[in-house]
Amino acid sequence: MDNPIHIEVRPEDIIEAVRKMKKKERDAFLEDLLAATSSEYLDSIKEARAEYKAGRVRTHAEVFGE
Repeated sequence: MDNPIHIEVRPEDIIEAVRKMKKKERDAFLEDLLAATSSEYLDSIKEARAEYKAGRVRTHAEVFGE
């Protein structure tokens, strides 16, 4: 019963659908897309979480001087 359905979707249709999303939904979708297509992106998240857990963080003021 494993019969895949193939549907052709134009890039323009995807772009239009993403534009119609609310900002929060769009941000989540784009993050999921990055995660699904970029191992470097996932590695950077793991690295950032390890840095945070180890206490190697800086405040906004320390980074930007404000």
